[in-house]
Amino acid sequence: MRVIFRHPEPAGPGKVRIRPVFLPFAGCPGRCVYCAQHLQTGQSPQRLDEALTGLRESLARDMAAGRGPYEIGFYGGTFTALPGDFAERFTAVAGEYRRRGLVTRVRCSTRPDAADPRRLSALRGLGLDMVEIGVQTFEAGVLAASGRGHGPAEIFSACRAVRESGLSLGVQLLPGLPGHTPEMFARDVELAASLVPETARIYPCLVAAGTRLAAMFAAGEYAPWDEDTAVAAVAGGLPVLWRAGVRVIRIGLAPQDGLSSAILAGPAHPALGNRVRARALHAVVRDKALGLGPGPKRLLAPSRYAGEFWGHGRELAADYAGLGLTRESVRFAGVAAFEMSAEAAPPVAQA
Repeated sequence: MRVIFRHPEPAGPGKVRIRPVFLPFAGCPGRCVYCAQHLQTGQSPQRLDEALTGLRESLARDMAAGRGPYEIGFYGGTFTALPGDFAERFTAVAGEYRRRGLVTRVRCSTRPDAADPRRLSALRGLGLDMVEIGVQTFEAGVLAASGRGHGPAEIFSACRAVRESGLSLGVQLLPGLPGHTPEMFARDVELAASLVPETARIYPCLVAAGTRLAAMFAAGEYAPWDEDTAVAAVAGGLPVLWRAGVRVIRIGLAPQDGLSSAILAGPAHPALGNRVRARALHAVVRDKALGLGPGPKRLLAPSRYAGEFWGHGRELAADYAGLGLTRESVRFAGVAAFEMSAEAAPPVAQA
């Protein structure tokens, strides 16, 4: 008896190169309790005219040197709320180099309460392709406790505005905010999936030095999720997003100079994404293995999952052994699907 199945993660365009343009705090009406964009981006705030000049010059150098192609992503602030016409000017520069072949796509991140339909349409006309909405959570109380300054209604309105402007939608979730529970995160994932975004990023909340959250943590007013809680919650959410066709393109913050030393608490393991994806894959394999009944099994798996199958430091080896799968019975090859079979039981000796 055997079963053939595919990984539920939706197929994507392959490895996408995104060249980030960080604009820390630019356009933000205030600072949320958790925000440490200068640490997350590795850059300090700078004048927008200087940042624009720097972008134009660096793109010209890349074009002359034959670098690229790549996407451009405007991150770190609230792009659609940049003062004056800076959002249009940044987008126009990126759009110019898109027409010249250096840039393949232009995306930005923004707050839900800054997704003005008219500005979104104008930016699309200048070359913007995708908007990632900083959803964080749909829980009204958690949004208030985190200093977001808006409620769930603005999130739904923003996502609708992005869609109606002809732009692709991405969402960013931030589990573990003040008052946030794994059960709330499960609801957040269901709601996010119902919006059918193209992509999702999931950043479990960390306590960074210099933030209001750090003061709350020091005063005993906030406790972040531990790593195992974050791994279990996010791993449980991945299949929900995958089934909706949503590609999860990031789990946990990317490492930056000075970031790790500034993290005071929270699930900041550098292999967090690997742990989450491995746990989600294990759940898929477990369901198929249980359908084959108890006893030893053999598994042929796609090579692309070899690095995450057993989990970080082979932490899932014992769990797989309980399903009848061992190092000797699992083989990786250049195949598209998983193929698992139950080993025949040895014949019973006749008296």
